[in-house]
Amino acid sequence: MIEHRPFNELGGEDHGWLKAKHHFSFADYVDPARIGWGSLRVWNDDEIAPNTGFPPHPHANMEIITYVRKGAVTHKDSLGNEGRTEAGDVQVMSAGAGIRHAEYNLEQRPTRIFQIWIIPSSKGGSPAWGSQPFPKADRSGRFVTLASGFDNDKDALPIRARARVLGAMLKRNRRICTWRTTLWLPGACFGRHRGQRPEDRCSRRRRHQRCRCRQDHGNRRFRGRNGRRAVAQGGAPGANPSRRR
Repeated sequence: MIEHRPFNELGGEDHGWLKAKHHFSFADYVDPARIGWGSLRVWNDDEIAPNTGFPPHPHANMEIITYVRKGAVTHKDSLGNEGRTEAGDVQVMSAGAGIRHAEYNLEQRPTRIFQIWIIPSSKGGSPAWGSQPFPKADRSGRFVTLASGFDNDKDALPIRARARVLGAMLKRNRRICTWRTTLWLPGACFGRHRGQRPEDRCSRRRRHQRCRCRQDHGNRRFRGRNGRRAVAQGGAPGANPSRRR
């Protein structure tokens, strides 16, 4: 089933320094019907004001992927890792048995991110963090795997879950295909299926409204506007998780 939800109907709060929209229950936003989507536990659209950010706080047993849409995020953690991830690039933190981290916007303008939490295939393990640039030319008109728990995704950042995160740059009326994914566009469309490969034809209507989608047999097809980014998350049923950090 595919549900159409306007952006302004998502959960969330304006904290001043942070404007957050939640697709699933998070913090003070609780909806028993929206706890997660399979192993996808959190998908937040966050806007962080300049020279602010998330102070040090703990995590455990969660794969946390940050896709930077605008600006940059500066990461610091209890392992001694530090790094700056710019717009269009991705960082991954495997919380493992436990880690403390902070995420700051040290830029002179607001930063916008997708914050994605995926439940790992197993608990515990050593925590880890990594960041990687993904040149825009490499994903122009096609999906590129940004983070993955499968062996064949050699160039992606590894996560410890049966899932992958993909990204693409879409030009006007350009369609790209994939399958077994859950899709986000800038005002998003989520889809999920088992067995057959449904087709979701999505066209973004307004800046803050979700796509309209239709299901048929075949591959998933996504249509975009000039320079619009698409980020998708999904897992291949029956595939074996691979990379462990």
